[in-house]
Amino acid sequence: MDVTVVGSGPNGLAAAVICARAGLAVQVLEAQPTFGGGARTAADPEFTGVAHDICSAVHPLALASPFFAEFDLAGRGVQLQVPEVSYGNPLDSGPAAIAYRDLDRTCAELEGGSSWRRLLGPLVADSDAVVRFLLGDKRSVPSGMATLARLGLRMAGQAGPAWNAALPGADARTLYTGVAAHTISPLPSVTSAGAGMMLATLGHTVGWPIPVGGSQVITDALIADLTAHGGQLSADTPVHRPPGGVVLFDTAPTALLSIYADALPSRYGRALRRYRFGAAAAKVDFVLSDEVPWSDPRLAQAPTLHLGGDRAQMARAEADVAAGRHAQRPMVLAALPHLADPSRIDAAGRRPMWAYAHVPAGSTVDQTETVTAAVERFAPGFRDIVVAVRSVPAAHLAEHNANYVGGDIAAGGNSAWRAIVGPTPRLDPWTTPIPGVYLCSAATPPGAGVHGMAGYYAARSLLRREFGIRELPSLAP
Repeated sequence: MDVTVVGSGPNGLAAAVICARAGLAVQVLEAQPTFGGGARTAADPEFTGVAHDICSAVHPLALASPFFAEFDLAGRGVQLQVPEVSYGNPLDSGPAAIAYRDLDRTCAELEGGSSWRRLLGPLVADSDAVVRFLLGDKRSVPSGMATLARLGLRMAGQAGPAWNAALPGADARTLYTGVAAHTISPLPSVTSAGAGMMLATLGHTVGWPIPVGGSQVITDALIADLTAHGGQLSADTPVHRPPGGVVLFDTAPTALLSIYADALPSRYGRALRRYRFGAAAAKVDFVLSDEVPWSDPRLAQAPTLHLGGDRAQMARAEADVAAGRHAQRPMVLAALPHLADPSRIDAAGRRPMWAYAHVPAGSTVDQTETVTAAVERFAPGFRDIVVAVRSVPAAHLAEHNANYVGGDIAAGGNSAWRAIVGPTPRLDPWTTPIPGVYLCSAATPPGAGVHGMAGYYAARSLLRREFGIRELPSLAP
């Protein structure tokens, strides 16, 4: 076997596809009984006609990512339904703040619409440059310097204490903060500002699509291509000792500590032992009997919801979580995939609702009541349509995906510093000092998300260094 990929998340599968298409013999080893890592879908244990997305549910990066653009999901039969509403943020007083895919409509309905246009309009006009930079390897000379200058200024504005200055409208501030909070990090910060700019920009360009059939269809498309080019996959196969040949780890970097043990260079071992994971998410999946009774009826068309209140409330909650405290009203991210994909509704009219609550690392607290209250706050009567609840506290997420140490769904990668230098400072952050061993997880640039780009860059490095292959193979169907 030429290359072994440990872990079958989107990055690991992306790297495996590239290596197999380059003519190498590739195997993928997955500890879990199913493949996909952060892009998996599973039937509800009781209502089997209802399927829950295990981690990710909404996929703007699957349309925007350069890897997936060349891989061409649509050409492989994967349907990504793009809703009219990208995301919504209900408020305690007044109408909800809603980001439509249409920038003009968004600005027309926001009290702070003019400031929203000033903030995002220039980035929307050249969104390719924004994506190329934020999903780039941070080592190549970027193109679109004028747009990148505008991006830098806007990120700086939303990364510091003067972050309200550019968004005088309370609803516009709220709308931006909801996307920035996806990083589960203090607000404001460079990390949250970068994520906010990219996700908000994509909301008005490619949109925030829902895969028909659930996130698993993205994984299945990658697996189909891998096997078509001779790749092999093994589930229920945890790795406890070094595999032979060249190895690429789609895992948390700290997994190398136990696998390589004394074979680790001492300096690198010390660096891995100092590696720190971030705050966490607790998962709550609902089975619902009807539509959510939102106080603002416009939210009935929003598959993605940010349920954290206004900017000040979300910032306070994220500060509590970063300090190791459970927020009284945490940031809750929710999704109703059936709004874009009616096939997710079973014959009895039941449909899934996906949710995460932000919590301190290692939290053992069941967040069912907290998330229920967060929805009920903006949709009185929600409790009456809940048929079943499936809850996984943050401390138990690693049982479903070992990368989620303490419930950190970014494997420690949600950091502006890590998005540049990787898990340990290296010129090539996908390499390690262990001969023939590479990393490609969310802990490596460009960070977390279902985009495949960390796998792309790791495969590029591996092919060049180990096999002298400098031209990457075509990824087209």
